[in-house]
Amino acid sequence: MAPLVFVVGGTGAQGIPVIRGLVKDGAYSVRFLTRDATSARSKQLLALGNVEALEGSFASEADLRKGFRGAQYAFVNIDGFNSGEKTEIFWAIRSYELALEEGIKFFVYGNLDYVYKKSGYDPKFRCGHYDGKGRIGEWILQQNKVPENAKRMGAAIFTTGPYMQMALGQRTPMSPVIEDGVVTWKVPLGQGAVAHVDLDDCEYYVRWLFDHQYRSNGLDLEVAIDLVDYHEMAKAFTKVTGHPAKYVDIDLDTYWTSGPFGSGQHAAGYNADLSDPSTMNIRDNFTGFWNMWKHTHTGNRGVIKRDFALLDEIHPNRIKSAEEWFLREEKRSKELGLPSLWERATNLKPVLKIAEDGRRGRL
Repeated sequence: MAPLVFVVGGTGAQGIPVIRGLVKDGAYSVRFLTRDATSARSKQLLALGNVEALEGSFASEADLRKGFRGAQYAFVNIDGFNSGEKTEIFWAIRSYELALEEGIKFFVYGNLDYVYKKSGYDPKFRCGHYDGKGRIGEWILQQNKVPENAKRMGAAIFTTGPYMQMALGQRTPMSPVIEDGVVTWKVPLGQGAVAHVDLDDCEYYVRWLFDHQYRSNGLDLEVAIDLVDYHEMAKAFTKVTGHPAKYVDIDLDTYWTSGPFGSGQHAAGYNADLSDPSTMNIRDNFTGFWNMWKHTHTGNRGVIKRDFALLDEIHPNRIKSAEEWFLREEKRSKELGLPSLWERATNLKPVLKIAEDGRRGRL
């Protein structure tokens, strides 16, 4: 009988390919937590086979216990834009503890870079939804070094970044606009680069973590297709599609006047409370986000780095550049009769569940 993996965050942009990768050949079965088992995303997952839905909330010990009980493994990726930074930290810790309590044998945590620490605790890099996950990623790896814990449950960390799909998605930090027929990315990136991740690669990497526990136990697998320079990304879009594109560097004040998030005065977490001093607003959160990438550079220089040699070893056929990603997406669109990259750029659709939901939700 295939081992059961309990997944938190299964209906998110990352969770769907992760679950697909686990169940596609029958090697694993999946139970995923969802607020609504009848939603379109839940139905998409259930149609894969070897998948069951558990209605509930990650902010419920009873629901988490139900999910972990009877499962052998777990993949937990809590939605920080649901909970906010403080609440995510608490429930991520409880998820790990309850997984131990319920007898889970291997625990994979969906993580982001702890940029505040990686910058030497420079306040201009404070980014709540990154730091919240990053603290827990380090905490889990420390727990995994405790002999009593390690005997009971192994653990690995899966650290991602902004999905490449977000560069053509609606209501993302880097959503493009069309100006005079030109696809234009207007973001405060300077000469920096973004550690973009291909969602399809998440399918491969997480499956690798579960398949190779002897090696992945204790590993923080930090992934990206590349540190993507937006000047080069715009050139690649034009080369692949034949349509003009450009990157325009803007300052942060302009971004918070004309960017995709408006003035950014609401909470960075739709269940978070701005009256709580621990809650960052969207503007402060994404100012740190853009400072992180502005100080990250091609050639693996700057605040955020990746071990690309390791990624090549683990996934030799991975996408390695924005141009490769555009080529694959354009080819796939033609084969499946889907909108072309140009059509996607001129008619943006949600990539992230939060955009699809219109920030409607609950813990």
